[in-house]
This record gives sequence, structure tokens and C-alpha cells, in this order.
Amino acid sequence: MEKKEEFIRVGTTLYKIVDQPRIDGGYVRKRIAWNSETLRQDYGKDYMAGIPKYDGFCTVPDHVGYKPVVGKFLNLYEPISHRPQEGDFPCIRSLVEHIFGEQYELGMDYLQLLYLYPIQKLPILLLVSEERNTGKSTFLNFLKAIFQNNVTFNTNEDFRSQFNSDWAGKLLIMVDEVLLNRREDSERLKNLSTTLSYKVEAKGKDRDEIGFFAKFVLCSNNEHLPVIIDAGETRYWVRKIVPLQNDDTDFLQKLKAEIPAFLHFLANRKLSTEKESRMWFNPKLLETEALRKIIRSNRNRLEIEMAELLLDIMAKMEVETVSFCLNDIIPLLVCSQVKVEKSQVRKVVQECWKLTPAPNGLTYTAYQYGGNDRYQTRRSVGRYYTVTKGLLERL
Repeated sequence: MEKKEEFIRVGTTLYKIVDQPRIDGGYVRKRIAWNSETLRQDYGKDYMAGIPKYDGFCTVPDHVGYKPVVGKFLNLYEPISHRPQEGDFPCIRSLVEHIFGEQYELGMDYLQLLYLYPIQKLPILLLVSEERNTGKSTFLNFLKAIFQNNVTFNTNEDFRSQFNSDWAGKLLIMVDEVLLNRREDSERLKNLSTTLSYKVEAKGKDRDEIGFFAKFVLCSNNEHLPVIIDAGETRYWVRKIVPLQNDDTDFLQKLKAEIPAFLHFLANRKLSTEKESRMWFNPKLLETEALRKIIRSNRNRLEIEMAELLLDIMAKMEVETVSFCLNDIIPLLVCSQVKVEKSQVRKVVQECWKLTPAPNGLTYTAYQYGGNDRYQTRRSVGRYYTVTKGLLERL
């Protein structure tokens, strides 16, 4: 006997529930919009009356007391199939120790909060290493194995796309090779990590606002600038991952076999931290040398932005030198979507470029942004710095 096909009606739209084959041999449940006339032709006109009806969709995450239907709304959040049971999990323990190192207990707290409190905001977890065979991808696949269809892998371009319906309702959004080194990319990522609601947009459909609870896990081979992180930023947890000592090709299967025991452990474990910020953890606990390294690299990035800006002025205005005061260059950087403080600009000018200001307040030609990618000149007075094209090109 063939399995009876399943249909539902949500609002005024008819859906067929199907099991779509996956490349690994498993299946994933999908809803496909169906035609009511086709349904009548296949099953007769009376079949429609017995189809379950819902007023709409909702997204209510829960791993312990999951409800497929909330009120008269169909829950889009997927249940996980694991059934917790007491046991040991040596492979999972070794993986968590490898990824979180001296922050092992914090790592366990992070996983426990994901499992028991899925709507709790958590820091953006960024795993970096320039070396290969470190276990970063294994950790992502392990999270996918635990939370199953509530996890999605994104590309860098997915964050820039206006269409987000395929990932806006997920628990975890993961990127295996992240490189979001544009200012607008990092700002969007930071805003998503703390926002409580988000507008979902699908191609050909109206935008709809939903509660946003997704957490981000990013991996990168770039230890210096995978994303832009400013000094004082508290939304990132950066871990430098060292290479694995041995390579077990069956390690992921062993991890999957231990998941029921691990979930039983998480359900009964006492958290080692208390909520001290909107992202649970006290930011001081998450400070690492890997985070400081990215912040230092980002400060050097300001030097590059300033050099490119001044070279652009020289090219468009056909000059070999540019004179400026600090208050001249900050608005130009802001127009280029570079957030900066005066002290940072002064540090680049004086410490990196070794420039000294004019001894007295003198008249000089200043530049300002005039729109349409053009610059305008004005006469100004001040103790200005002068930089040459040759110096900037050497940088």
C-alpha cells in the first residue's frame, strides 16, 4: 500500500506535504503549493472537506515542549527527532573542548542555551584559523545534526540579498567561509544579532514581520579581517581554533550517535553563568586574543580607507599633495560609510604616517564631498597636515 498523500490548507492556500530526497540519502519535509482543482480530479470533490485548516503560519521555537500547532496557526519551526536518554558522550565532549578550549564551560552554556532557551539572544560565534583540518566545519555539521532543519548554511551573498524567507525563521545561520569585510555587511550582521523582529521577504510575496531569534556561527580562514569589528564591540565571540591531532573520518557519525545522551546532559546541567547582558554572557568573559587581533587589524584598515580616499581626491582634482585638518577628513570618511573617531584619525596621521601639523594656523585648500562622486574646494585656516601622493602609494 502506498502511503496516503497529505494536504493542508493555510489561510486560503492549499499545500501538499512531501518528503524531498536529500543528497545524503535522507529526506526533508517540504510544503508545496497545490492546486485545488487538481486535488478534486485526483480524490473527488468531497476530499477537500477533510483537509486540516489553519488560519496562518507562526514560528515558535521549542525543543523540549514543541507544539506543531499554536492556536489555529501552523508552527513553521521544525521539531528535532532526538529523544534524550542518559549516557556518555566522549566524542562530543572532546569536540567542545577542542573548539572552546579554556572557555569550555562557557561553550557548554552556549549549547545549553541554544537547546533550552532558543529565543535567548547569543553572541556571534566566530571561529578562525589560517590552518587546515581544525574541526571548524565538523562543529558546524555537529550543530546541524542536533538542530536539524532549524539550521541553515548561508553564503556571504545571502546576507546581501533582499530575499530572506529561507533563513529568517531559523535557529542557527552558519557560514563556513565568511568574508564580510564591507562596513554595511558588518553593520547588518550586528543588527540582526540583536534585533527582536525582522521583515521577511520572499520573491513575489509581500513582506511580513516576524520575531527574529536566529544566532550566527561563522568560520573563516582569515584571522585578521573576516568581518569588521570595532574597538569596544561586545557582540562577537572569536575563537582561534588549532589543528586536530588526529583525523578520524567517522568522527561525525560518532558525534551523531551521542546526541541523545548529550541532550539529556544539557537538560539536567546547571548553567555556569547567569544572564549579565542582552546576549546573556558578560562581554568580559568572551574577550580573547583572536578578537583583539581582528580589532587591531580593523584599526589598520582605517589607514587603508584614509589612503584610498586621499588618493581618490588627488586623482579627481589632479593634484600631487593634499592638505587637511582632522575635522576635514572625518566628514569625507563618513560619506564613504566609514565610522571613525577623531582620535583614530589622529593616530593614523601622526603615528602611522609620521606627519606633523603646520607650526601656525595658515591658509590652505580644503576638500569636501560635493555629491555625484565629486569633490569641492574651499579656503580654510588651520594647523593642517600635508600628505603626498608618493607616500600614499607606498602604503
